[in-house]
Amino acid sequence: MGSYLMSRYKNQSFRTRLGFALQGLAHGVRAERSLQAQLLAFAAALAALGILRPGALWWALVLLASAAVIAAELFNTAIEGLADALHPHEHPAIRIAKDCAAAGVLIAALGALAVALALALHLLGR
Repeated sequence: MGSYLMSRYKNQSFRTRLGFALQGLAHGVRAERSLQAQLLAFAAALAALGILRPGALWWALVLLASAAVIAAELFNTAIEGLADALHPHEHPAIRIAKDCAAAGVLIAALGALAVALALALHLLGR
């Protein structure tokens, strides 16, 4: 089975690999409420950017911070799914891995909030 997986995912065309990535994103959106919430927050951030019209650097910072949070959520989903599939029972090492993945999401989200606060302070100082 291992060689099947390797041959399925390795050396595929860009279009095929993009399809795999979009399937992963779709699964994450369907399966994870926290990812759904982060996507709603991203939509709100886009709306705020459209209304406030900050400079291009602020757009880049907000988009980069948002992408980091969404990516962290997807990595967390992948780690949790893999851990549960490989070791479905309670295990201290699995718990630590899941906790660390969740902490990564927390740190990314706090970073995004810091960018939002900095933007708000910048706009108030205009």
